[in-house]
Amino acid sequence: MNIYIGNLDYAVNEQQLQELFQQYGEVTSAKIITDKFTGRSKGFGFVEMSNDGDATSAIEALNGTAMKNRNISVTEARPREEGSGNRGGGDRGGFNRGGDRGGDRGGFNRGGGDRRFNRD
Repeated sequence: MNIYIGNLDYAVNEQQLQELFQQYGEVTSAKIITDKFTGRSKGFGFVEMSNDGDATSAIEALNGTAMKNRNISVTEARPREEGSGNRGGGDRGGFNRGGDRGGDRGGFNRGGGDRRFNRD
């Protein structure tokens, strides 16, 4: 199970995070998310535990506890939403297509209806 840990002190490193969770079972990985330009911690991370029961125990025991003078938030990680940035682009595309529809309406006004009227 993947676990989200929020409100981490910026000085906490991945080894400390792993050691904290190892009390509850086998830790597969521990990752602190950092700014890609500065390398500084963003104040949250993820721990992967191989056993879901151990992970649940760790979440229940550690949520709200103090780590380096900060109360950490520990919850089951939600799956990452893929392509959320692309959806914004899709919306913009939809807006542009609306403009194309206006052009289609212009084509309708070329008199197609008048021809039908004349044939009757």
